[in-house]
Amino acid sequence: MTSALLALALLAALAGPTALRLYHHPAFITGRDGRLSTSTTLALAWTVILVWLLLACLAYGLTAGGGVTWFQGEHGPLSNLTTVYLPLLGGPYLALIGAKTVVGMRVQNGSLAKPAAKPTTTGRRPLRELIANDSGRTDLVDLQYVALSAVTMLYVVLFFLTDVGGGLPRLPGEIWALTGAPAGAYLVNKLATRANPVITRVTLADGILTIEGGGFDDARVTVADTPVPAVLDPVTCALTTPLPNPPQVPFPVTVTSHGLRSDPYIYTTQPTPTAPAAIPGAPSNPADVPGAPSNPADVPGAPSNPADVPGAPSSPAGV
Repeated sequence: MTSALLALALLAALAGPTALRLYHHPAFITGRDGRLSTSTTLALAWTVILVWLLLACLAYGLTAGGGVTWFQGEHGPLSNLTTVYLPLLGGPYLALIGAKTVVGMRVQNGSLAKPAAKPTTTGRRPLRELIANDSGRTDLVDLQYVALSAVTMLYVVLFFLTDVGGGLPRLPGEIWALTGAPAGAYLVNKLATRANPVITRVTLADGILTIEGGGFDDARVTVADTPVPAVLDPVTCALTTPLPNPPQVPFPVTVTSHGLRSDPYIYTTQPTPTAPAAIPGAPSNPADVPGAPSNPADVPGAPSNPADVPGAPSSPAGV
């Protein structure tokens, strides 16, 4: 019981600071689009689990286990390290390396778009991104990869705590399939799936609707169920379309590219009013004309009172 509590404390000492660091600064486990990376997170989690198992076995062997002789023998505490635990770790790492390679190549050749994730006010990323695609929808392949990996980790941790003195838990050799098979499916999904267009931001100003996101190659835009012409900016990769008479807010905006349709983006902001066009070079106030007096009485030589004009009668009666 004491060995299990000490091993559990060691796990907390390893996983606690790591999780806290990633919670506040998740850049280490985010992809190039700024979202949490499923493959990176699971590979890191398996690394922490395996390091904990080895350190716990080392601590037990050098204290309660009696020394170096505890590690020796055909059926020693680390005898199934290469047959069970390294394959458990290898599947997630193969998925990590393969996914980064596939996504990088597809982004480079233009067959995949990875729009940047929306920034959060806290700087932290929601855990839901581990099981969601770029559009924010739950991805079944990612979900099964995360779920089966989490169950396998729990299985390993609990079995080890029940018998710390036995070394690495005697798991069936085929258990690596619980991480290897989902990792393979995850990688195939990255190869086969063509990403839907993703809308990250929509703005409307001066009668021009601007749609930001990714995957807008040969795209068609629909505003409030009405197709509208759109032009792709080659620099910003944003779609712009004239919308002089926008529909009543809120209204949905969707983008279709190569038969794949984005999730509707609900525009809820009131359009920016168009200001009257100013005449180039014309002053906004007549008083701003250079040399123009702000008061007619300020004209040089002009009398301040009409009665002061030479020859003018001082009163109507004098006419």
